[in-house]
Amino acid sequence: MQDLVDAFGAAFALLVGLDRDLVEIIARSLWVSSLALALAAGIGLPLGGAVALLRFPGRRVAAVGLNALMGLPPVVVGLVVYLMLSRSGPLGFLGWLFTPMAMVVAQFLLITPIVAALTRQVVEDLWEEYDEQLRSLGASRLRAIPTLLWDGRHRLLTTLLAGFGRAIAEVGAVILVGGNIAHVTRVMTTAIALETSKGDLALALALGIVLLVLSLAINAAAALAGDVARNAEG
Repeated sequence: MQDLVDAFGAAFALLVGLDRDLVEIIARSLWVSSLALALAAGIGLPLGGAVALLRFPGRRVAAVGLNALMGLPPVVVGLVVYLMLSRSGPLGFLGWLFTPMAMVVAQFLLITPIVAALTRQVVEDLWEEYDEQLRSLGASRLRAIPTLLWDGRHRLLTTLLAGFGRAIAEVGAVILVGGNIAHVTRVMTTAIALETSKGDLALALALGIVLLVLSLAINAAAALAGDVARNAEG
């Protein structure tokens, strides 16, 4: 019991003292996940809107596929990215394997289906609500997509926060493609796994506390965004 108390004390000391390694790992985690989210938003939002409104062969299959891809096993995504970026892979010339960019790619592949699938549902709901109004203004389904994405921005913020939370908590895929290299690709989740296996509970606990605080903050922000959306609709 005393060892656990000492470990928590050392963890808080690292947090209060802004330990250099701790800050570096946190900053890298935020950078990787934020970039992955930005890329996922750039593709997932319009993709979800397109699947929701446009009529094309295989639309139903695409919608089901997006929902299915939300449950992609992270280690499988990591393996695919590893094979693609390895020296013998088709993208090996990029030299991204065991770099932060490889982790960005893995997280991007994991959260883009989440963003797209949730966006599709939001846009479909908004289209049912504003269908007649948009048609009366002469807006086609294609032209309605950016309008509905903007109108649903508060709901979609919740979607993006869910994607960010999924990305920053990921460990399986990023450790495969990043290698958990100190000062290069070590992020919070992989560092927690490594430090725990080494018995260095202080750093693991400090990172765990930060990850928990981030998770609570993301959920609080998502709840606030949901309240704002409901108030706006009311």
